[in-house]
Amino acid sequence: MGSIIEEKSFAFAVKIANAVRELKKSTQEYELLSQLLRSGTSVGANVAEAKYGQSTRDYVSKFSIARKEANEAKYWLRLLNATGIMPEGTYRTLIADANELLRILVSIIKTTQERNNL
Repeated sequence: MGSIIEEKSFAFAVKIANAVRELKKSTQEYELLSQLLRSGTSVGANVAEAKYGQSTRDYVSKFSIARKEANEAKYWLRLLNATGIMPEGTYRTLIADANELLRILVSIIKTTQERNNL
């Protein structure tokens, strides 16, 4: 069992992968779906990398990348929903998860920077 952020970012990646798989059945917008898949799964990958950061700055850097990827995933979610590709229910669930991840990531980054005078 990992940390809360590891578990939540992994669960988000699974939800994103499953949503993209479902949406591919009903749309030809593969490039947009690919962008969502890439950014949505990258959050957890960067969180996993941060665990073994070479320094505190590297640790913060990996979490900062995860934060940027979560924010990018929000953009693709909004676009897919606004264009009618993603159903409202799926969008609401995933955007809530992305917002929660962002809040946690911002907190981790801020706390780590403050504790280490970065």
